[in-house]
Amino acid sequence: MTFSEILDRVGSMGPFQFLHVAMLGLPVLCVANHNLLQIFTATTPAHHCRPPSNASAGPWVLPMDPSGKPKRCLRFVHPPNTSLPNDTQGATEPCLDGWVYNITRSTIVTEWDLVCKSNKLKEMAQSVFMAGILIGGLVLGDLSDRFGRKIILSGSYLLLAVGGSSTAFSPTLTVYIVFRFLCGFGISGITLSTVILNVEWVPTRMRAITSTAIGYCYTVGQFILPGLAYAIPQWRWLQLTVSVPFFIFFLSSWWVPESIRWMVLSGKSSKALKTLRRVAAFNGKKDEGAKLSLEELKLNLQKEISLAKTKYSAADLFRIPILRRMTICLSLAWFSTGFAYYSLAMGVEEFGVNIYVLQIIFGGVDIPAKFIAILSMSYLGRHTTEAAALLLAGGAILALIFVPSDMQTVRTVLAVFGKGCLSSSFSCLFLYTSELYPTVIRQTGMGLSNMWARVGSMTAPLVKITGDVQPFIPNVIYGTIALLGGSAALFLPETLNRPLPETLEDMEIWSSRARKPKQEPEVEKASQRIPLQPCEPGLDPR
Repeated sequence: MTFSEILDRVGSMGPFQFLHVAMLGLPVLCVANHNLLQIFTATTPAHHCRPPSNASAGPWVLPMDPSGKPKRCLRFVHPPNTSLPNDTQGATEPCLDGWVYNITRSTIVTEWDLVCKSNKLKEMAQSVFMAGILIGGLVLGDLSDRFGRKIILSGSYLLLAVGGSSTAFSPTLTVYIVFRFLCGFGISGITLSTVILNVEWVPTRMRAITSTAIGYCYTVGQFILPGLAYAIPQWRWLQLTVSVPFFIFFLSSWWVPESIRWMVLSGKSSKALKTLRRVAAFNGKKDEGAKLSLEELKLNLQKEISLAKTKYSAADLFRIPILRRMTICLSLAWFSTGFAYYSLAMGVEEFGVNIYVLQIIFGGVDIPAKFIAILSMSYLGRHTTEAAALLLAGGAILALIFVPSDMQTVRTVLAVFGKGCLSSSFSCLFLYTSELYPTVIRQTGMGLSNMWARVGSMTAPLVKITGDVQPFIPNVIYGTIALLGGSAALFLPETLNRPLPETLEDMEIWSSRARKPKQEPEVEKASQRIPLQPCEPGLDPR
């Protein structure tokens, strides 16, 4: 009997599982708010230099840019009508007295003047937030194995609640950035524990469905954020509003059960047995739960216990040639997906459309994108889906270079299409990566791959700074990297309808069998020359 069969005895998809998935999914709604929060709290409005205190009465004249709008970062040193030599008549200077903003909203940009020479600080703040997610994944993954998934989940809820609320009261930009880093750190722990605890407590046949359901919670969260931002124009109150719910999630997380596998592997089998019996009672199978014994539980998890004793590190991913090739290709795919995804997701205000409406559209495209990804993975395969998603996304981003800024509709369509492709790429990668790596090193492989997505998302805001040199440079970089990631995915093996490898030996056998049809062409030709000879059950004539 396996653990899945034990789960069937206590109720593999009963009331407990529905409540469990709901309790894990609900906080994900608010996680989306934090990930994309700077779209609204760091909006850069139209602005121009503030007149000096000794400016003469009458309209303040500003230098104009080629489009006929006032320049954002320069003003005349002297009023244009003063009697001065011609060489000083049109002299300009930076905005020494601050800026005037054409907006009724309060953002970190208007509060701390993150414009002109200081505009890079806005992108840096988002990159530091993403760095928190990256470092959180590296640190909390190891702590999760040591202390359990549940305590990391609860601690991450509390960290995000405290860090997010404290961000709302930040007196300076430096303090703001520090607390945003802590928010990213907490989000990483929530994501990691949510994925593991969801998989642990549902049967194999339902994992794709429950994982998709939790993924759609993130999508719905993208609809909630524009509404909140529209109703709450002050960035501090908006920050506080999306952070306070995590205090409630912290309290409710104590009803989320710990991973049974982790408890058994950590020598807490008695506690694991009590948890299984409580679940059985909740699902109306109290008698079945009472029949379970400690010896039976240990016996059924014996294989996993023996596998857990064999320790593998990230170095093993590069020791075996097939794992090395897979790791390099997957790393490129994950990096390019995170890199390009956040270039579009955080660039909503660049398309000249109402940011509230565009954010709803950006969130809405994830619904059909994820559905199409599921169909494509099920019928065309993971390999084709992943490569196509990244290649199409890269093409859409590069196409933005050739569309004039006044063609807002076309630019918006390309951006929405690209984001949908990248959302499909994320959906495919989570499943594809878990199927490619053997069980004994799967968590290490997933962690390393996901780390590259975080590096990409952390780097994406910084690349926008290159737009100060030439406006098209960021899209060239984003699009090219996406094309490279899609090309790397073409070298990955297909996993559709293949059993999951458990050991490194299984992986090598799987690889040799995948190459076998190419090594025996003469057998195929011979079989075609024998008339009326039926094919053997296990022989693939292709």
